[in-house]
Amino acid sequence: MAILSFFINLTGAIMLLLFAVRMVRTGIERSFGASFQRWLTDTNSLIGSGATGVMLALILQSSAAVALLTAGFASAGYLAFPAGLAVVLGGDLGSALIIQVLSFRLDWLIPLLLTVGGFLFVKTEGRRWRQTGRILMGVAFILISLQLLRDTMEPIQDSSFLPAVAGYLARDFLTAFLVGAALAFVMHSSVAAILMCVTLVHIGAIPFAAGLSLVLGANLGSAGIPVYLTRGMDAEGRRIPIANMALRGTWALAALLMVNLGFDPSHLLVVSPGQSLIYAHVAFNLSLLIVALPLCRPLGRVMSALMPGGELATPERYDEISVLDHDALASPQMAIASLKRELLRMMGLVERMFEPVQPLYQSGDKASMRAVKLQDSAVNAALLEIRRFVAAIPMDTYTDAEAKTVRSLMEYAIRLEAAGDLVAGQFLRTAAEKNDQQVTLSPEGWSELVHMFEAVRANFRLAGNVLISDDLESARLLVMEKTEIKQKERRSRKRHLQRLSDGRTDSFASSDVHLETLRALRDLNGHISAVAYPILYRNGQLLETRLIRNMQGEAED
Repeated sequence: MAILSFFINLTGAIMLLLFAVRMVRTGIERSFGASFQRWLTDTNSLIGSGATGVMLALILQSSAAVALLTAGFASAGYLAFPAGLAVVLGGDLGSALIIQVLSFRLDWLIPLLLTVGGFLFVKTEGRRWRQTGRILMGVAFILISLQLLRDTMEPIQDSSFLPAVAGYLARDFLTAFLVGAALAFVMHSSVAAILMCVTLVHIGAIPFAAGLSLVLGANLGSAGIPVYLTRGMDAEGRRIPIANMALRGTWALAALLMVNLGFDPSHLLVVSPGQSLIYAHVAFNLSLLIVALPLCRPLGRVMSALMPGGELATPERYDEISVLDHDALASPQMAIASLKRELLRMMGLVERMFEPVQPLYQSGDKASMRAVKLQDSAVNAALLEIRRFVAAIPMDTYTDAEAKTVRSLMEYAIRLEAAGDLVAGQFLRTAAEKNDQQVTLSPEGWSELVHMFEAVRANFRLAGNVLISDDLESARLLVMEKTEIKQKERRSRKRHLQRLSDGRTDSFASSDVHLETLRALRDLNGHISAVAYPILYRNGQLLETRLIRNMQGEAED
């Protein structure tokens, strides 16, 4: 019975630790939104990219999250391989540093964090204030989970079972290395896994030598998390996580052999065992960053040769390919899946149209504008095919829920077609007007528009995830991002009017361009975000608000 109680308490402490780390990460992601893309892509130097990775990992408390963001931007063409790998290597160091912060005995801080965090999350309405409350409560839960972990392990230190296991791991460092790798991969969090190892070493549950092998293995296991999670991406997205895993795995294995065969691991005990383990972990990641940073560019050529990107079809041929399967009409699930695949393709067409719009505001290239307009015909053709597909569906054989799903997907196809018309119409007209009349936006106004463009681009990817997964939390996040963009549009409009009242001539000359672009960005994001409403409606998340009226067909502003 004591063994069962021990494992339940241990599992509970670990689950709370994992939940708390995720809670902090999601709170920060929702607060910063699309700003991550700007941080990742603004610098051109490898040292700057590495520093960016450190900062992002400190914020997100997860090197795996940094690697996934980097892989996504590399896959989309925003980030080159050398800079992306430097960001990931910096992220590994950042996650090691956050372990040092979280390892301090801050139990006295728990009530304060819970009080302030709970008040902000429950009693405030502002999105950023609520997410700040989520972050503070997440940090409190991390501290509570570590306290529970210590309390769970302390009573069994004198048992015969734990010393036997700890002694075996200390003698067989290869097994300890593999256990650490498996632990980090299964927990899907290097921060949580290494914090647990540090806590066990600190209370004397396992010796320092075994803890060191476990931590080195955890470094390999944590590098495998983004490799696994990006397995469905194209070659450009998978190169960076795979290269990072190869570098970290090689360096971890070399460090393991050097420490255990070259000298006594106890020589690394410069302070207490737990703190020495953290120092060793930070030193490992810092040394890897220093050694691997100059290899980023040569390794890029090697990875391109080993993992060549697939040849892309020309836009004209790609645009003509529909993925609708008319043979699946009799099967509701297959027909709905086919509709979703076609909508995802249609969304990709609109996103490709939107990508060059921001540069066109600066270049005014007529040929590129004509190319964007030509792509709109492919979006219109996709809507026509979807209409024919839905018209051919035998609705009398579908359940009410299935019929509603088909109708909501049809409505979303109409929204996507409207989004394409908006890009080919309002955006291009405004960009042409800006360049033909040689309008120059104020630095503040252009910066506001750039941030809006970034946020809309990020929501394209989020909307694609919502379409495929039907995930309620992602749908809620997408609607929250839509609200945030509306607030950005209002704030930018107010600041623009303030500049006009201040007599700024550059703002006066660019007023039409600025205001029309703001409204177009808000409207485009509204079309893209519409995919979230059916999911929220089915789960009773809209209640009696204007969002429900939107679901019933009323127009949204």
